[in-house]
Amino acid sequence: MYGAAAIRIPSLRSATLCASRTRIPFQPSTLPRVVRSYSSAPTTYSYLEVSEPRPGVGQVTLSRPKALNALSTPLITELNSVLQSLSTSPTIGAIILTGSPKAFAAGADIKEMAPLTFSSAYTNSFIESWSDLTTTVKKPILAAVSGYALGGGCELALMCDLIYCTTGATFGQPEIKLGTVPGAGGSQRLTRAVGKSKAMELILTGKFFSGEEAEKWGVAARAFATHEELMASVLDTAETIASYSKVAVMAAKEVVNKSQDLALRDGVEYERRVFHSLFGSEDQKIGMKAFAEKQKPEWKHK
Repeated sequence: MYGAAAIRIPSLRSATLCASRTRIPFQPSTLPRVVRSYSSAPTTYSYLEVSEPRPGVGQVTLSRPKALNALSTPLITELNSVLQSLSTSPTIGAIILTGSPKAFAAGADIKEMAPLTFSSAYTNSFIESWSDLTTTVKKPILAAVSGYALGGGCELALMCDLIYCTTGATFGQPEIKLGTVPGAGGSQRLTRAVGKSKAMELILTGKFFSGEEAEKWGVAARAFATHEELMASVLDTAETIASYSKVAVMAAKEVVNKSQDLALRDGVEYERRVFHSLFGSEDQKIGMKAFAEKQKPEWKHK
């Protein structure tokens, strides 16, 4: 998870995760830094921008431009809070997580990690809270990756339910170059995505791979030539997902994720139980009745 500090990244001179000295131009986002209508009073954030760009779609944009969106504990704390708010919002059906055109997240914050000892990291469960993304958020999260997604940034993208990226995006788990290993699930999720041999090559060498390769290897669902095409497509997909029954969408996410934890026979049985349970929802009746009558379903989300 430790990102790209002290690692040579193309087009960056000294490339540290903290990137405070990096002279890369950044285009400020025009997205508001507030959550829209998820609580009685808007909430401001230091490291995130939150908006609702399409009906039913919540968008969270990482915003540490001087650090190329390096991931720190304060940022993750804010991210967990926002995602929990979106997950429980009655109006949101799908969530987009993205960064800037230059960087999704160039890694984890080395300045925060460098002084840690084993005992302090272990007793304080350092980075354990990152797992909240995959354990508490029930609605689909779509990662829109452009630029660098290294170390912790790559792991954060892999935690999402699907990844769209630009062909020129740069993924990687370069922790070996810092004398350590991925710590936020990179060795596990990347191996599931690309297979043991390819994951071994990437993790043991710290080699980067492109967005084009990410799509080819199954890490990303789709890759696009430009950031504009990426964002337009991820918004379309998120809006489509948000237009369906929230009950069915959450169930679909659950059964697909279970395929990563269970043997095939157990997974099929689990899927069948969830399938059976949906016959107790109002939306199943609405959907099948609308199909039979060739009408558009009006979901109740119940």
